[in-house]
Amino acid sequence: MKIGIVGTGTMGWVHAAAYRRMGADLVGAYDSDHERLDRFVRAYTVDPFNSYEEMLLRVDIADVTAPTYAHEELAVRAFEAGKDVILEKPLALTPDSGRRILEAARANRRRLFVAMVVRFFPQYRKAAELVHAGKLGRVGVVRLKRVLFPPGPEWYRDPERSGGMPVDLMIHDLDYVRWLLGDPVRVFARKSPPVDGATVEHVQALLGFADGRMAFVEGGWAYPEGYFRTALDIAGDRGLVEWSSDQAPPLTTLFPKGEPAPEVGLPLAGLEEDPYEIELRHALEAFERGKSFDVAPEDALAALELALAVRESIASGRPVEVAS
Repeated sequence: MKIGIVGTGTMGWVHAAAYRRMGADLVGAYDSDHERLDRFVRAYTVDPFNSYEEMLLRVDIADVTAPTYAHEELAVRAFEAGKDVILEKPLALTPDSGRRILEAARANRRRLFVAMVVRFFPQYRKAAELVHAGKLGRVGVVRLKRVLFPPGPEWYRDPERSGGMPVDLMIHDLDYVRWLLGDPVRVFARKSPPVDGATVEHVQALLGFADGRMAFVEGGWAYPEGYFRTALDIAGDRGLVEWSSDQAPPLTTLFPKGEPAPEVGLPLAGLEEDPYEIELRHALEAFERGKSFDVAPEDALAALELALAVRESIASGRPVEVAS
């Protein structure tokens, strides 16, 4: 299956590196920023496409790693051209936009994989397996943390284009909570007050479930440049799982000491295999063999709705009821 990448920013490079390691057929890329595209195609020795239409004529799968505000247009055009789509999270900026993407896939009988990579980090996957197998008993409380430095590209700072931190970053852990416990019934969230002269965003969200269970999710673009910290804590009546990126094997930053920080922070595990590679190998195998995805498009839509409920609660200062 021939793959083309649209969007050659940070995630385009991450996906391309994974494809190269697994020997996938990455044929080329398109980006409206010609200088950025030129750096990318020289690094990965692939074809530069002069237009998105040209790329769609040459590939079987469009891997959309462009900014979030372009997701709907690019995904729908790919489906209408008869292509399958790998779409970097979040699915879209609004539920209506997300539903239009899902409907376009159905109408054109194509498949969509939304890249929610945290489900493919071995630490998170193992913890989920323990929960689903009942090894922890009845899980009552889940605590998740994901904090790093503010991203560099300006569009991330505009909630109208990125969704803001809850939609762009916290959505990983909101999706993970759903994977563990199902859908919550309400969300209450608070945002730390702004710091003079700094663009930071730090949010704490409490998710309540109909049966009394709860999840506490913390996310932020508030750390010094180069830092990325994650943690999980899952408590059941028969056991407890705890893990922090400060423990071995640690999560580290993408760049060596002495080099500048990347525009967008990305976690890497001290593991033999890169989670992004695990994720994309899973997607390609599912496309080729007609298997189901571990992350259904509907899961990505539900995670987006939760992230927007977090934003709504912050704005109102009140709990938000979540439709299941």
